Amino acid sequence: MNDTTTLQTLPERFNFAQYLLGVNAQRQDKTAFIDEHGGLSYGQLDEQVRRMAAALRGLGLKREERVLVLMHDCNDWPVSFLGAIYAGLVPVAVNTLLTADDYAYMLEHARAQAVLVSGALLPTLTAAMTRSDHEVHKVIVSKPMAPLHPSEIEISTFLSAATPAAKPAGTGPDDQAFWLYSSGSTGRPKGTAHSHANPYWTAELYGKAVLGIVESDVCFSAAKLFFAYGLGNALTFPMAVGATTLLMAERPTPDATFKRWTGQVGAKPTVFFGAPTGFAGMLAAPNLPAKVDVTLRLVSSAGEALPSEIGERFKAHFGVDIVDGIGSTEMLHIFLSNRPDKVRYGTTGWPVPGYEIELRGEDGKGVPDGEAGDLYIHGPSSAMMYWGNRVKTRETFQGGWTKSGDKYIRNDDGSYTYCGRSDDMLKVSGIYVSPFEVEATLVQHPAVLEAAVIGKEDTDGLTKTKAFVVLKAGQSVTDAELKNFVKERLAPYKYPRFIEFVDDLPKTATGKIQRFRLREKDAPKA
Repeated sequence: MNDTTTLQTLPERFNFAQYLLGVNAQRQDKTAFIDEHGGLSYGQLDEQVRRMAAALRGLGLKREERVLVLMHDCNDWPVSFLGAIYAGLVPVAVNTLLTADDYAYMLEHARAQAVLVSGALLPTLTAAMTRSDHEVHKVIVSKPMAPLHPSEIEISTFLSAATPAAKPAGTGPDDQAFWLYSSGSTGRPKGTAHSHANPYWTAELYGKAVLGIVESDVCFSAAKLFFAYGLGNALTFPMAVGATTLLMAERPTPDATFKRWTGQVGAKPTVFFGAPTGFAGMLAAPNLPAKVDVTLRLVSSAGEALPSEIGERFKAHFGVDIVDGIGSTEMLHIFLSNRPDKVRYGTTGWPVPGYEIELRGEDGKGVPDGEAGDLYIHGPSSAMMYWGNRVKTRETFQGGWTKSGDKYIRNDDGSYTYCGRSDDMLKVSGIYVSPFEVEATLVQHPAVLEAAVIGKEDTDGLTKTKAFVVLKAGQSVTDAELKNFVKERLAPYKYPRFIEFVDDLPKTATGKIQRFRLREKDAPKA
C-alpha cells in the first residue's frame, strides 16, 4: 500500500488550466493538438483558451456556473474545456453518443448556462432544449453545418470578439473544476464533480510515474475526451509533459484507428490508449497493420479487464505489451495497473504509487489473499461528490475511501485479478461466479469474438450462467462445443448452461458491456 500523506501540497491558488498553459510556456511553436483540419500549437492554444475565458465571462457567467461541452474530439474541445476552467467556470463534458432526452436531463441537472457544441450534434441539442426547462443563454457552435439561429454563434466569431483574459480565476486546488457524467454501465448517469487538483495528481502519479509519457510522444486515444480515461490520455497526460495529441472526431473503428497508426491522418502515434473490445476488433480485422508500419512504443488498456489472450496476441504481432489498468469516473483515471516493464496478463496489476487499495468482504472487513472482495481506493484524485445526489455520494465516498463497485482478488505477488462488477457477480450452486472469468474463457475459443455472461433462472428457479456470444466473421461453433470448451478450463459449475448467439452486445461508449441491458432483454415477459 502507498501512503498518500507523503504527497506534496499544492499552492493555495491553483487553476488547472493555467497550470497546463504554464508548463508549456516555452513550447509556443510546438504542436499541441492535431485533428482532421490541422494542428494547434501550444502558443495558439494559450491564446485561444484565454480568449474563450474572456468570451464566456463576457456572457455574464459567474464563478462555478456550469457550461455543457457536447463536442466531438477536435482542436476546439481543449480550447472550450480549458477556457471554461481558466474562467473559473465548470465545464460539464458529456458523451456525444446519447439521446436528446439524455441531454435534456443533463441541461436541467447541471443548470448549464451555456453550451459548446459540435455542428453535427446541434440538431440533437436543439431537440433537447425544446423538451427541457433549461437555463442556457448562449449556444457556441464548432464547425456549423447550417445557418445559425440568433441565439447561436460560431466559435471562431465568439473568440475573435474577445480580448484574451490576462489572468485566470483565483481558484484553489479544492475548488470545482469540471464534471463528468458516469458512463451508465449500471443505469442512470451521475454528475461527478472533480477539483482543480484531481487531474494534476493523475498526471503526476500515473501519466508520468507509471506510463512514462514524455515530450517527444504523440498520444492517440480511442476513448474520447469526455471520458475520464480519455481526458487523461488525450489532454492531461500529454499537456503535462508538452507532448502532442492526435484527436479523432469519428468512431474508433479498426479502419479509422489504423489510418492514424500508419500516419495517413496526422503524425504517427507513439502511445495508444484503447479498450479490450477495441483491441479484439482490431486483432480480428483483415487489414491489421504490420509491426513495421507503426511506431507504437506504449499501449494502454482500460474500461474493462483485458483478457490474457488479447494481450498475448497483440504482443506477438506488434512486439509491445498492452498495459492493462483500472480507473473510474470517480477516481478520474487509473489507480491499479500493470507497468510497461512489468506485465502479468490476466491481472490488472499493482496499486499505482500514491493510491491505497483495500478488498473488503460483506462485513466491511478485509479479506485474505485469494478471496474475492469489494474494491476500495484511497487516493488524491477522488471526486468531490455526485452533484445533487447525497445518497449515492455517501454510498460511494466513505471517509476518504471510494467504493469502486468492482470485485477483485489479491494474488500472492501483490497483483490483483478482476472478478466482475459487484452487482454482476453470480451465485451458482451457492458459490460466487465471476461473469468475466467465464467471458474471458469463451473468447479464447478461435471462433468467438466477444462474450457477455449474466445469471438466468432455470426451470427450478435456480440461477445458472447464460452467455451471449458474438462470433468472428465467417466462423461457426455449436453451443455444445462452447460448453465443453469452458468445462475443460473452469470448474464444472461455472460453464454457461445457456448460450445465445447474437450479432453484437450492448455497450457504453467506452466499450463496457452493459450486462443490465442483457438482463432486461432476458427477463420473462409479464
